[in-house]
Amino acid sequence: MPDPKWRVEVDGATPTEWAEMLDLFNDASIYQTWSYGRVRWDEENLSHVVLKRDGEPIAIAQLRIVRPTSLKFGVAYLRWGPLCERRGRAPSPEIAMAMAQALEEEYVHKRKLFLRILPNAFGGSPRAALIQSGFSKFTPEPLVPENTYRTFLLDLAPDLADLRKKLDVKWRNQLTRSEKNNLEVIAGHGREEYRSFCEIYYQMLKRKGFETTVDIEEFGRIQEDLPERHRMYVLIAKNGGIPVAGLIASAMGDSAIYLLGATSDLGLQSKGAYVLHWKLIEWLKAKGIRWYDLGGIDPEKNPGVYHFKEGFSGTDVSQINPLVIYESAVSFAMAKAGLAVQQALRGPSGPSRLARAIKHLATRN
Repeated sequence: MPDPKWRVEVDGATPTEWAEMLDLFNDASIYQTWSYGRVRWDEENLSHVVLKRDGEPIAIAQLRIVRPTSLKFGVAYLRWGPLCERRGRAPSPEIAMAMAQALEEEYVHKRKLFLRILPNAFGGSPRAALIQSGFSKFTPEPLVPENTYRTFLLDLAPDLADLRKKLDVKWRNQLTRSEKNNLEVIAGHGREEYRSFCEIYYQMLKRKGFETTVDIEEFGRIQEDLPERHRMYVLIAKNGGIPVAGLIASAMGDSAIYLLGATSDLGLQSKGAYVLHWKLIEWLKAKGIRWYDLGGIDPEKNPGVYHFKEGFSGTDVSQINPLVIYESAVSFAMAKAGLAVQQALRGPSGPSRLARAIKHLATRN
């Protein structure tokens, strides 16, 4: 560390302490919550780093550790981190550099792991410049479809009237039509709201007949495990008392992420998705959230969703290149093999959740 007042603590925080530290950072997200890691990867595979100065947390990171044996090789994955931007403080290149050093020392030199980082930073932003400067010793991976996260990012700083004016004309007209349908909108983060969303989602899967890598049951377990203040926000539109459209988003730090959406046949007719997104924007503004990440776009594979999200008039952005560093040849080989497996699972032979969805509907009807 550059100063004796700096200290690195590894795997010493409790889940409660970790949740409290997340609240300190602008760049926090659901992907760095203990609950997301515990449900997605199992608690025994998590590792937590806290960089402190004068006893105060100034940067943190949750990593997934993959080690097939007790020998010193494997992979450490850091998704949407590290968190280096304390609320109310100017970003510090010194902190980013110190965190890069701490991560390299713990996982590369001490544990002999291949370290791969997917920063929570979009190209061209001040946060991206901060990470790229602090992690200059790391090697940027070439951007390919498998590791590129592209989205529309909506700046929520303007007032609601201006945000509405900036909407694409066709999108704004659809919103007006939706509002005239007098849909009832309920919102919350409890079991009832999430269960209503799942029903709409399974109906949509059955209607469209497509495969998806999204596991909404897993998201449901994450929701149950999260502290109440960090739970995902669920909005449901009802038409005549029947749920017809749903939306799930996570709001942490200075940003919100659109995670899941679903619409029934009736919801399509009543344009439920438009009013739900607008209600969400109103709620985010009230919470003081600055940015709304519309959750990923692919104009070639999913042009319909792309054009819907384009209507918000946000900025088309992509996350910066993943960053890697290693010294173990065995860990490097394991990381490359793991990437090949992930790419294979994304292909046509990957696991299908359509059958599960249909089975779920059959057992409930």
